[in-house]
Formats: sequence, C-alpha cells, structure tokens
Amino acid sequence: MDAASAPAHTGRHLAITKYDVVEEIGHGGMATVYRAHDARLGRDVALKVIHPHLRDSPEVKHRFFVEAQAVAKLRHPNIVEVFDVSSESEAEQYLVVELLRGVTLRKLLRDHGALPPEVAVAITIELLGALAHAHGAGVVHRDVKPENVIIELRPRDASTNSMATDAASLGESGSRMMPSPDASERVVVKLTDFGIAKLLDAQGVTSTGQVLGSPAHMAPEQIEGGDVDERADVFGLGVLLYECLVGHLPFEGNNPAQVLRRVLDGIYPAAERERPTVGRPWSKLVDRALARKPEDRFPSATAMRDALVTELRRLGMVTPRAELEAWLDAPDAYAARHKTSMIDVLCARGSESRKSGDAIAAAADYNRALAYAPDDAALLRVVTTMHRADARSRFLRRAARALGVALVLCGVAFALTRTLTSAEDNPTVVVPPRTDGIGRAVPRIPNGVAPVATAEPSITPTATPSSATNAALPSRPPAPPPARAIERVVTVASTWPHFGVLVAVDEGAPAEVTVPYRIALDGKAHELHFACVSDVCEPRAVHVDEGAHEDALTIVLSVRPASLTVEGDPTLTYQVVEEPSVYLRAGVAAPVPMRQYKSSVHILELPSNRTREVPLTAGKEARVTFLGAP
Repeated sequence: MDAASAPAHTGRHLAITKYDVVEEIGHGGMATVYRAHDARLGRDVALKVIHPHLRDSPEVKHRFFVEAQAVAKLRHPNIVEVFDVSSESEAEQYLVVELLRGVTLRKLLRDHGALPPEVAVAITIELLGALAHAHGAGVVHRDVKPENVIIELRPRDASTNSMATDAASLGESGSRMMPSPDASERVVVKLTDFGIAKLLDAQGVTSTGQVLGSPAHMAPEQIEGGDVDERADVFGLGVLLYECLVGHLPFEGNNPAQVLRRVLDGIYPAAERERPTVGRPWSKLVDRALARKPEDRFPSATAMRDALVTELRRLGMVTPRAELEAWLDAPDAYAARHKTSMIDVLCARGSESRKSGDAIAAAADYNRALAYAPDDAALLRVVTTMHRADARSRFLRRAARALGVALVLCGVAFALTRTLTSAEDNPTVVVPPRTDGIGRAVPRIPNGVAPVATAEPSITPTATPSSATNAALPSRPPAPPPARAIERVVTVASTWPHFGVLVAVDEGAPAEVTVPYRIALDGKAHELHFACVSDVCEPRAVHVDEGAHEDALTIVLSVRPASLTVEGDPTLTYQVVEEPSVYLRAGVAAPVPMRQYKSSVHILELPSNRTREVPLTAGKEARVTFLGAP
C-alpha cells in the first residue's frame, strides 16, 4: 500500500484537497502534525494544521503566518524547508514542510544522557550554521531547544536525500528543483519550528511585550521584554550545548517562575564542575554564550561557530560531522574509543603548553585527562608535579612582591627619618616637642652635642622606675621577637569531585576546599583528613611530613555508589544503560557506581527493552518501578 492510499488515523476529518492525510505523527500546543502525501509531486510531506479552537484567533493565525513567512525565505541544509501554506480562504489553516524521518535531540538526551563533549559540539556547529543563515535573512528563532532539533542517521548505502524530492523532480511552478546540499551525507541535523520567530524587518505579536518561548532556554532580555536580536539565539544555543555536555539544564527550578528568576540572575554551575570530562575550554566557551548581558556573548552565531571549530581543531578533529556519525552508529563503542584517544590528545596538548610556558592551558588539558582516568597513577604524578611547580612559582611571586613592598617601606622610613632629623636642625621647621614617660617636655639636643644631665624636681614615687632617670638615659633598642616556628604551606591544587570537598587538619574542624586552597602548618608532621559534604565520598587521609618546604596536592576521592532497587518481574534482568556492566534483579538492592553526587540513569528491562529514568544520589537509596502498563 503506498502513502497515497494508506488509511488516515487522525480522529478528525480534515478538509484539505491538495494533500492526502495518512496519519498523525505529532501534537503541539498550536498545531497537530500529520504525515501526508503530495500526489502531484509524488512525495510524502509533513502537514502542520492549526487546532480548531485556535484557527479563529487573529493572534494565532498571525503567528502561524509569521512562521510561514520566516521559514519560507530560508534555504539551508540545516533548516526545515517549507513547501506550501494554506490560503486564508481555506477551511483549515496549515503549513506544508519537508517530512523529517529522524529523532529529536530531546529523545537522544533521554536515551543516552550527557553526550561526549565533542559530539555535543558537532551538533551545535550544525545548528550554528543554520542560525547564521537565518540571522543573515533577518530571522531570529527565539526558541532554540532540543525538542526543535531533528537528527537523522541514514543507512550507509543511502546516496540520496530521503527528506526531499529527487533531483529530477519538478516543483509546483514546473521548474526543476535543485538537489539538497546534504544529499550525500549520512547525518542530517535540522532546526525546526520557527513558530515564534521575530522578523527583524516586520512588526509581530511580540512587539506588545508578550513573552514567548521556553523559560529555561530564553535569554534574559527576552524574558524582560527588551530588544531581541541574534545574540538571544546564541544564548539559547548555549543552553542547549550546556545540556548536551552536562546532562541537565544550567537554569533549573521547581516551577517556571524559579527558572526565569535564575536565568535573570545568571547564576549556574560551571559545566566543567558538573561534569569534569567537559574540561575548561568547552566550559569557558559555554560561559561566554550564556553571559547575562548580550554584549558579553559571542556577537554572532558565526563567531561562536568559529570558536568551537578552532577548539575542535586544536584537539585534532577537523570533521565534526564525522564524530557525530561515528557516535550515532555505535554510541558505546565510540565512547570507549573517544575516552582513550582524548586522554592521549589532552596529555600531548598539555605537554606542548607546558613547554611553551602556558601553565593555564596545560593545567586545563591535564585536569580533563585526569577526569577521564582518575586512577591513572602516571597521569596523577604528572598533574601533581605540575601543580607543585605552579605552587612554587606562585610562592616565589608572592615572596618577590613582599620583598618589593618591604624595600618600599624601608625607603619611606629612611626618607621620613631624614626629614625629621633635618627639621630638628632647622629652626624654621616646627617640630612637636618630645615628652617623657609622664608627659613632661624633654629638651631636644642638637646633632653632634652630647646630652647634659639636668636637675629634676622631686616627684611622688611610683611603682615604676623614675621617668626622669629614663629620660636622661639613651633609649635602648627593643628586644628581638622570639624565634618564629618553622612554617610550611600545603596547597590543595585540585580535587575530584571539583566541589563539596572538606578538609580537617588532625582533629580540627573541617573546612570546605575551594582550589587553590592553602593550609598553613608548623614544621611538625600532620594528618589532613579529606571528605565530601553529606558523607557522599569515601574519606581519605594524607600524611604531611615535617619540614619547611611548600607542597601541592591533588586530591581524588571516590564517590560512594547509590543503592538501586527495581520493582518489576523477578524473572527478568535489568541493566543500567550508562553502566552496561551493572545488571539488577527485581527486589534486590544493588550498588550503582556514581561519578558525581547526583545524576540520572536509565534502566533497561530485558528482553522487552522498556526503559525507565531514575535520579540517583551518591550513598542514598532509590527505587524504580516497571510494574503496571508498559
């Protein structure tokens, strides 16, 4: 049965004569999406039909035509193509676009969690190309999010674009259609739903100050009803990239109001802290895209794309789409290969940066490599040595600054002494009189004149030696301070996890570590006790030998596993998707390894392949149920 004759399971009669409706494939707040067949051109299309209760609304109808107007002027391989739009006289209001056969990025994130960083960046680069084209045409998307991104992986033998017509097909006007620019590509990434796009050259419904968009993905100026330009899409894509890198949104809350407040405050955990394998370079690029003020972000989608491509090339990746294709083909196998190759690449780049004197870049690469292999003793020694050298360098710089300050103070003191001495010999300079211990004036002795004893009137004895005697005697130098105990400084240069780590010296009270964290000790031996907040890590003690030199430490703590119990069929087996080696049985609590304090994992029921997502907390118990309807 071909598409034209297939029955339509729509639950609603559609009075559309130009297209044969086949089935419903999606449902949104504004419209329902159907797969339909265009008999004139012999192709399947997606038919986006406005809901009946909305089509009579002038505002909704206007917004719908804005979408058609915005997207129809765009021609780019990463943007869904508009084929047709209904006329105002038709009973149904609809939009006809190319039929996309892939899955949404949202589904990929649900199925796989956080993506390998370079795969997430490859997807972002594709979308930035689409946005750069749209911005050049005066269109701002305003709602960039994983739900509006479609990714398709075509079979290896596919050589034509299954989403568009054949290159020899004829358009409605009779002219021949050009083949899609991505016709030979296996991976296709498409940006969809320009339904709330703002045409920069036209007045739209958003000019009234109405806020449109998804709260967690909206730029601050969009929330505040201010002017919105292409930098709002840069922000939205920064949110998307953060979620792909980390596995959750940067701005989260219990309700939309909390989310909006956090977006406006601009406070979120750095991506490298939430997932250390992201690394500092990617984290810093995301931070720039998520800047609170538009002028602090990348000025354009092209600028952000260039920055991402440059960092990928530094890591030896010149074809981002090949990374995405390899991951889509075999996610688990790719992740294993990627981990090994990234450790080698990062160590090589870190070594190059050390040789060139760029300690900051070297530390960033080595720390990311260590996050991939926290138990690698050789790598740990390299990182520890590097941090120790950096700590010594900082100590010498501090000592040099302190010496400079001391020399300046000595110079000031010498100049002040010369000034006072000159003032005593110069009668034109008024100098305050000197006094003895009980406030009586003491005559000043000109330079070079020996002091002469003078008779003093009798005074009432006191418990202290005579002030007259003290005044007549030359002042003696103060006693030297007692010898200072030998001190050392221990610097905690890095930690794993990167936050929430506590340290206590011997039996003292614990304090939270914020690297670089410096601990001043005397010359004796001490025990440093490291742990995590809420006792979610295995504690570790570090012995510090006696001595006076400065140390730098790299502290790696093991996060306690979570305990997970599955409620389901005791005859079936359950697997943790993120930890393929972990299998569970219904009713039996089992440990699940944790790489951070909190994360979400997916549990797969075998052989039914049903999945459930469950949030886990290190050291805590959790349950997930497969009981009830599939």
